[in-house]
Amino acid sequence: MFVGTQTTKGSKGIYAYSFNSATGELTEKGLAAEAEMPTFLALSPDQKTLFAANELSEYQGKKTGAITSFAVDREAGKLTKINEVSAGGPGTCHVSMDHTGRCAFVANYDGGSAASFAVDKAGKLSEAVSFFQYRGRGPQPQQDGPHAHRVTVSPDNQYLLVNDLGLDEIHVYHLDAMAAKLTAQDPLAWKAEPGSGPRALRFHPNGRWVYCLNEVGSSVNVLEWDARKGVLTTAQLVSTVPEGHTGPSAPSEIVIDKTGRFVYAANRFDNFLVSFSVSSTDGKLTLMERTSCGGEMPRHIALDPTEKWLLIANQETDNLSVFARDARTGKISKEGKGFPLSRPQCILFL
Repeated sequence: MFVGTQTTKGSKGIYAYSFNSATGELTEKGLAAEAEMPTFLALSPDQKTLFAANELSEYQGKKTGAITSFAVDREAGKLTKINEVSAGGPGTCHVSMDHTGRCAFVANYDGGSAASFAVDKAGKLSEAVSFFQYRGRGPQPQQDGPHAHRVTVSPDNQYLLVNDLGLDEIHVYHLDAMAAKLTAQDPLAWKAEPGSGPRALRFHPNGRWVYCLNEVGSSVNVLEWDARKGVLTTAQLVSTVPEGHTGPSAPSEIVIDKTGRFVYAANRFDNFLVSFSVSSTDGKLTLMERTSCGGEMPRHIALDPTEKWLLIANQETDNLSVFARDARTGKISKEGKGFPLSRPQCILFL
């Protein structure tokens, strides 16, 4: 398991762990690679190359973040840098791969932009192939401009979806995976409710339903995906916070189990995990419970490969939390185990 961090409080980059799926214990293997602000990680389909989004405001004297590729030594838990290129805009907060391993994509939060890159057989990144700069703003203070936050490839590898927290939109592009080229779809975007702030996105295993986590509105949109046309349609909007909730709230990440029966989302500031059951007929969500995150400012969550455990990266308390999960009921244990790490941001299992 690799964990990306913010390198602002003693952390040096990306750390490696071994995970015991029988006990839920994490054992740190040490620093896998030094890297500057590797706040999100992605793995190639063959698991031989890891990509990091370097969430920087300046790179090589320009106002931009970066994307770095590493060769993976699975046994040693080490990463060897292959190359690093400009992301085209500052605040590079997310990186993803297409299903062929030929393309990488980034979302630049501060820059309000997204870009695609070709990846060769050795894992080396090209300079940006496609680049899109967004303009405008949303109604809330956090939406003072465009803020691209997530780049998600459709299950059939035909489209790229870009969550824009600032514009309340998901931009949709046709993907030519052979060339790593993106072309704007018509209609160009799905429109969220004003002030929602679409942040994270996950496809249901059936490929027909999509779950959009909204940071500003503290909610989840259930969307229907038309793979033929590349079009999203709203089916449901559910809150992540209790009725009458006051005070700050900012959901960060959403995951779905392999069976497609349960959805989990982390909520920052009030620091809880919210669990939903999924309707097998239409994908709509029903609230199950809210439970502890085992720390403060849960930045990212992940299910381990056995899905018997849910892990949470808690930024402000500098720890990783591990909670047991009942695969039959989808319920998360009330008590978890904690493991120290400075400013954890992203959990990636191999």
